[in-house]
Amino acid sequence: MTAPHMSPEQFRELGRRMIDWIADYWERSGSFPVLSQVKPGEVKHALPAEAPSQGLPDWSPVFEDLERIILPGITHWQSPTFFGYFPANASGPGVLGELLSAGLGVQGMLWATSPACTELEERVMDWLVDALGLPRTWRSDAGGAGVIQGTASEAALVALVAARQRARRAGWNEEAPLIVYASHQAHSSIEKAAMVAGISRGAGDRERVRLAPVNADTSVNAAALERMIADDVLAGRWPCMVCATLGTTGTLGFDSIADVALAIRRAGAQAWLHVDAAHAGAACVCPEFRWMLDGADAADSFCFNPHKWLLTNFDCDCFWVREKQRLVDALSITPEYLRTVAADAGLVTDFRDLQVPLGRRFRALKLWFVIRHYGLEGLQAHIREHVRLAALLEDLIRADPRFELVGTRRLNLVCFRLRGGAEADEATRRLLERVNARGRVFVTHTVFEHEGAPRYVIRMAVGSPQTREGHVRAAWAEIQSQAG
Repeated sequence: MTAPHMSPEQFRELGRRMIDWIADYWERSGSFPVLSQVKPGEVKHALPAEAPSQGLPDWSPVFEDLERIILPGITHWQSPTFFGYFPANASGPGVLGELLSAGLGVQGMLWATSPACTELEERVMDWLVDALGLPRTWRSDAGGAGVIQGTASEAALVALVAARQRARRAGWNEEAPLIVYASHQAHSSIEKAAMVAGISRGAGDRERVRLAPVNADTSVNAAALERMIADDVLAGRWPCMVCATLGTTGTLGFDSIADVALAIRRAGAQAWLHVDAAHAGAACVCPEFRWMLDGADAADSFCFNPHKWLLTNFDCDCFWVREKQRLVDALSITPEYLRTVAADAGLVTDFRDLQVPLGRRFRALKLWFVIRHYGLEGLQAHIREHVRLAALLEDLIRADPRFELVGTRRLNLVCFRLRGGAEADEATRRLLERVNARGRVFVTHTVFEHEGAPRYVIRMAVGSPQTREGHVRAAWAEIQSQAG
């Protein structure tokens, strides 16, 4: 028997059909319950227990199963009334870039294995340094480096590995514990990075991962952070990395990079300063939102996720370092079979030296397509419209005396709850459950320190490319109707 490879003509036919299916899905995504209604195990039980022994002569059953099995098990992140967690943008240009990446089948571990894969990524990452208003020293032609990681979690791990290696070069005695710092509103990926790197002994290890308190606006309390770092220096521990967050997951709070950098210096530490702007960093394509970058020239690394709010489908994290050699020093290993003349001469970048895995996909294609299709002005319009819609939602909430806003809205996330003390926490939780169960809207929650006590809060993140003003008004009307 010969393998039943798909012919180019079959691929053309099925490719057109799949593109049509995706376009149709986007058009009707608002008609589904936003939150999947299936029970645990329901999708798995609808699938055969064993793999098919023979291939399909016709793909019609695949398209039928997409409708019958897969779509009911999808929570529709691209729905215009998806307001949960954070944006997870997909767009036509991004999907086409993903398709081309898969079709080319590039293995981009070395410059030599596909020069276009490396050099396009370098160019696009340099474009974004300027487009976001980041320090120009992070460009590839100025001693810095930009590299596309899979997620901000991977970027945090890579930053921490580089920070540890720099500590070694600076004279760290390996018997002294390394310490990582962030605010208690920072993403859990910072703590996980410390676990994976072997710095932390496990989740909840507050001896190795210090979580500083926050101010009323959920920015890190820089004075408290400074005391933590200084105490560790005096005790003979080695402050390894500090993470400043621009746009915390729960409430979209913003640490001051400048204040965090000052805290490190005053405490007498040599800690690496990493900036996690996974969600909010996309807003920096708009000059009016670059206030968050004050002090960024003191950072050692920075990342944001175009796959959240910049119309580039998952996975795509843009990660920069001020000194490229710091990453190479921490991550490079060159067995003979990977050695090339161009790399040995220092003429090219091998991205394997700037990430944990050896292999890598041609992710830059989808980012390139998005930037070329929208242009910077189109990307700015996308961000500004979502910020406008979040401000509208804020006004609608403020006008209903049953509700109160919680925290300060800075971009596209609005937090609110039913008025009242502790008794309103349960009422707010039940409201969220009723809204999500009806399927017309999807929202998520967090717990927020409000008026001196932790409070259950509903959070709405405006971010779908399909969301219009009518969707925001309808979503608010749905929430009001379920509030009683």
